[in-house]
Amino acid sequence: MTKNYKIVTQFLRDVSSETANVETYFFVKNQISNYQLVIDITSKALKNKHVEIDTIFKFRDSKENKKKSYFEMTNVTIVKIDEKVIDKKELEKIILCDVQNEIYPFLEKSFLSLLHNSGFTQVQFEKKVNFEDLYNKKQN
Repeated sequence: MTKNYKIVTQFLRDVSSETANVETYFFVKNQISNYQLVIDITSKALKNKHVEIDTIFKFRDSKENKKKSYFEMTNVTIVKIDEKVIDKKELEKIILCDVQNEIYPFLEKSFLSLLHNSGFTQVQFEKKVNFEDLYNKKQN
């Protein structure tokens, strides 16, 4: 299957790690297993069949705790869409699935680096995010 898009460039627009103090750090270090990865994807059309795709990773506490750390990373990917792509569903799949599968290894490595450099070296993601499954569930 030939790709119907080309990644022109990608870069990290914003990277944030916030832990208020040492007490919070030690609390979070013991509670980090309650944190979950949340992914948001937005896009906007640019000129000449180019699309800007923002993929935002957030790692946050699933429980309501007063002491918590905040981790977020925004990656921007500029994609040139093939002229033959005119169907909205096909474009949606490119943005939400195909491009995400291609850039995920970079995103995972970058985000884990942020978490590890923030002192949370024990954090690992159990499994690769399956954007194909997420896309298909959204369609149903």
